[in-house]
Amino acid sequence: MAIFRAHEVRQLSDVELGEQLQKLKLDLMQSRGKVSAGGAPENPGHIRVVRRTIARIITEQNARRTKQA
Repeated sequence: MAIFRAHEVRQLSDVELGEQLQKLKLDLMQSRGKVSAGGAPENPGHIRVVRRTIARIITEQNARRTKQA
């Protein structure tokens, strides 16, 4: 799964932001499911990175919404 930095998130369109957000949320849910089932994650820091990327996307969406209003 692609991890985006803030400057990369700003370059995405609104539609692309929504698509990436859905993909990342699915990835996070799957990763958390593996951990809760007792399995060891492949990359222990992956959940943290995905959560931060989701936060970046949501922050950018909110900024665009307030800019339009």
